[in-house]
Amino acid sequence: MPPERYPKDMVLTVDDFACCGWKEVLEDAKDKDRCLVSSAFSDAAKQALGEGRQTHGKVLELLADACSMLLSPNSANEPFKPVADFRPSGRGRSVIPDDLSEADIAFFVEIVETIDDPWLKARLADLVWLRIRKVCFALEAIDAYQAIPLDGKIWEHGARRDCWERAIKLARMLGRGAGDRLKEMETKIIESFHAATQKKKILALDLADLLKDTKLGRSYALELAQGLESIADAVDGDWRPCDVRDLWEAASGWYMAANNRTKPAEIKAKVVGSLEREADVRTALGQDTVAGHRYEEAIQTYRTIPRAEREKHRGEERIADLWARLNESRKKSLDELNWHTISPPSVDISQIAEDARNAVRDKEPFEALEEFANLHPGANAEELRETATELLQTHTFHASFPTTVMNSDGRVIAKRPGMSPSDTPSKDDETRIYYEMIRNYSLHVGLVVEGLILPAHDILVLEHRLREADFVNLARQSPIVPIERELLFGKALFAGYDRDFITALHLLVPQIEHMVRVHLKQAGGKTTTLDSNGIETENWLSSLMNLPETEKIFGENLSFEIKALFCDPSGPNLRNNLAHGLLDDVACQSVYAIYAWWLGLKLVFNTFWNAARQTDQKSNQGEET
Repeated sequence: MPPERYPKDMVLTVDDFACCGWKEVLEDAKDKDRCLVSSAFSDAAKQALGEGRQTHGKVLELLADACSMLLSPNSANEPFKPVADFRPSGRGRSVIPDDLSEADIAFFVEIVETIDDPWLKARLADLVWLRIRKVCFALEAIDAYQAIPLDGKIWEHGARRDCWERAIKLARMLGRGAGDRLKEMETKIIESFHAATQKKKILALDLADLLKDTKLGRSYALELAQGLESIADAVDGDWRPCDVRDLWEAASGWYMAANNRTKPAEIKAKVVGSLEREADVRTALGQDTVAGHRYEEAIQTYRTIPRAEREKHRGEERIADLWARLNESRKKSLDELNWHTISPPSVDISQIAEDARNAVRDKEPFEALEEFANLHPGANAEELRETATELLQTHTFHASFPTTVMNSDGRVIAKRPGMSPSDTPSKDDETRIYYEMIRNYSLHVGLVVEGLILPAHDILVLEHRLREADFVNLARQSPIVPIERELLFGKALFAGYDRDFITALHLLVPQIEHMVRVHLKQAGGKTTTLDSNGIETENWLSSLMNLPETEKIFGENLSFEIKALFCDPSGPNLRNNLAHGLLDDVACQSVYAIYAWWLGLKLVFNTFWNAARQTDQKSNQGEET
């Protein structure tokens, strides 16, 4: 809070709070996402200051600070994060609980019992609990959180679910001190689940997931399973296949929790049938990559059915049939995957940062994410080669000397030969050209991150509140993401969106290596090495990127980018440095780490989008004919 606005010795009272107009602010913002309430309080504070009402302005600005923090219910010790964190670019961050002064917390203590809005009451009580650790405020927060209805418009934004998760976490922390509150919350969620199965079917799945994620509801497992299965059966054929499968999968999990060993196999057979039908439709539409992905999911799902139960559903026979279809899809799909942009915008370099912000500003979440993923088309290997060659030919004296590449601690990690005077590049000349390509690429990455990605990221995070589940779902529907890696990819992408680039990098790099390996195997590439003792080991990413199939699958540009960013010692070499623990916390938040996260998001989003767009185009063509 700017010190020049308010005297340091200004004391706020309960009367100041009562008269500042906070209820009117909340009333005006009642239909908005709670993430926007902070802006409403901030605007009201400016108006109060303009009218000379200093104490009211300070109260409203304090409320704006308190409401701006993002609730992260899974963290016991740091449940509130800054809504904006610009530290990777050196520009600071927004408010966190530790920024509130003792006087601010004392003021919250005075007013919290007078608040009749459950969300605001829970927020202030929770902040007080974090700072002074008096159980009465934790209980106040729990009671206020669970007074927030479990349905309504803003459930899908995650706000209500997060509040309930936080209440459950607090009750577990307090143990017996929370009394019967944990059981009361479980009962309320179950009651809301049963109501949702009748009118708000997708909410029923969210509530069942809430119970699963918070390890509640086990005594209700059978009725949860039956309710979810009933919904899935009813909407099969009307809803998107992936949503129906989510319902069946959730039902299967609850049947397992109820110790029913027969129903999960029956439901998994339904899931296989759904995957098979979708794959057949995709094949008919010419979308062989997506079809292959679905056939593979079907095979993997069948394999999770116990062998004894599998026989009842013609398991082995159907697996053999699915394998045949999968192999046929793989043969057709090599030219289908389009790894790069949808339609990248042209960029005026003098206005690059502002253009990047405007590209994602004031858009719906999905549209903003599409723009963000395509701020930059990615590396152009041919242009990089032409630039490097021209540079070396222009500066012939400099280029004739060998180059030594050292890392940050002074170790020599690579040597590059000098250029020969010949007009026809030799093998050594090609090595030097490639080094210059990587050097120029590394410089370009820094410009892209500082000029495009970070400015747009600021706006994306400020205007939208995407959750980890959104990114996991995106990964699940992207044909580039291998089977059973959707959660890891989703967590990695969400971590970067949440500005936790350390976690994003550690999760994403090995998954990109696995993704490359899987697609090379599907194309017939040899991804393992057999030694003289008959031991077969998986090849590392650097070896995989040198296989002849690599450019056929990923294209010249993406292949170069993966090599330059992850594999080559002349560049960031993220894969090797991460695997050997050579990256410190600063390096894990460098422009290269941020770009690697963005590139991962670009690949996952665009392959998802291209597959979805092809479906729409084929459907429209079918309607026209």
